[in-house]
Amino acid sequence: MTDIPKDHPRYESLIAREKIVEGIKMGITSQQGLVAQGRGESFDYLLGEKTTRSAAIAERAAVAHILLAENPVLSVNGNTAALVPESLVALADISGATLEVNLFHRTASRVHKITQLLKSHGAGKVLGGKAEKRLDLSHDRAIVDHEGIFSADVVLVPLEDGDRCQKLMEMGKTVITIDLNPLSRTSLSATISIVDNVTRALQNMIEFTKDMKAEKEEKLLSIIEEYNNNMILSDTLYNIEEKLKSDAKSRGI
Repeated sequence: MTDIPKDHPRYESLIAREKIVEGIKMGITSQQGLVAQGRGESFDYLLGEKTTRSAAIAERAAVAHILLAENPVLSVNGNTAALVPESLVALADISGATLEVNLFHRTASRVHKITQLLKSHGAGKVLGGKAEKRLDLSHDRAIVDHEGIFSADVVLVPLEDGDRCQKLMEMGKTVITIDLNPLSRTSLSATISIVDNVTRALQNMIEFTKDMKAEKEEKLLSIIEEYNNNMILSDTLYNIEEKLKSDAKSRGI
């Protein structure tokens, strides 16, 4: 990986880009993942490259759902495997969720390499290699494991495709997304839309899980009942609008 000085003003973004590039070299990430990463960065600028209050509320509600679930599953694609393998494994371990590799540009080799990467970071069972069920979709993200996504009641789908999110919702599942675009099909379709950088979001969710694991079921249910996804998305758009106004004013525009 390129040696990037930590005092570079774009350090975090540049490190993320390098991780995606390295993922391509390793055969974990597709080249299209670079485009997706750049698109996400543009929205992160608009959010001030920080976790907003509304994102934190969504992350907390997401953890409540995962802790109450009977079969929670964390879906792993190429970009998340390249960017946050340690965090995915840590969240699965502390919350009791299962990891499943699910790819749009799917090959047996990529599934195997991502599985091995997750296991090198301490993962136990990782599903996806023997997936045999198929959702009603025309691309390979339809291929899921019966034990995992197919039978899950709660699914975390970071950096998601909107049509699969919609299909999972139609199946009656609670779908949690991490998507920096608050107006994407994914964000507009999901049960809980976390509009945050996946690196920040997963770290926050790990900390929330540590704090909330000991909470009584009634408390977790109250967090879920009080949550309103439309309000969260509306607040996110307001935050973007206010940041743009503030930036323009500070520059005399």
